[in-house]
Amino acid sequence: MKIKEKLTSFQIIILGFAGVIVIGALLLMCPVSSKAGIVTPFGKALFTSTSAVCVTGLVVYDTASYWSYFGQGIILILIQIGGLGVITVASFVTMIAGKKISLMQRQTMQNSLSVPQVGGIVKHMRFIFLTSFIVEILGALLLLSLIHISEPTRLD
Repeated sequence: MKIKEKLTSFQIIILGFAGVIVIGALLLMCPVSSKAGIVTPFGKALFTSTSAVCVTGLVVYDTASYWSYFGQGIILILIQIGGLGVITVASFVTMIAGKKISLMQRQTMQNSLSVPQVGGIVKHMRFIFLTSFIVEILGALLLLSLIHISEPTRLD
């Protein structure tokens, strides 16, 4: 019997979150993740990764001054995965790869999204991604326009 068949959808969700947190911590430990080019201690990287995935916002180090652009990108990806949900992101990646989503995956998606029925779960997930993407792009454009407007013009 395969491991996939032995795990319940709730166990898969928990293992998915734990896996993303640990991978995020390991990436944040890399010297390329800090501006100083030093190895970040595992405990501090793990705390930062957990806070990002759980969308808590607590930090050990100031994000702008301690983390490099690479590290900030990792944190941003962890926040995105945590906000959308590990299972939702994994299912979306599966769909992009052109693979079919199995019944077990659909049931796991149903449990992670608290949807009452499995039917239409893929459409529901697509709606979540599309809506999230549109709102984030509009927000980014709005912020970009505000930053552009508020910057003083230099007369050099």
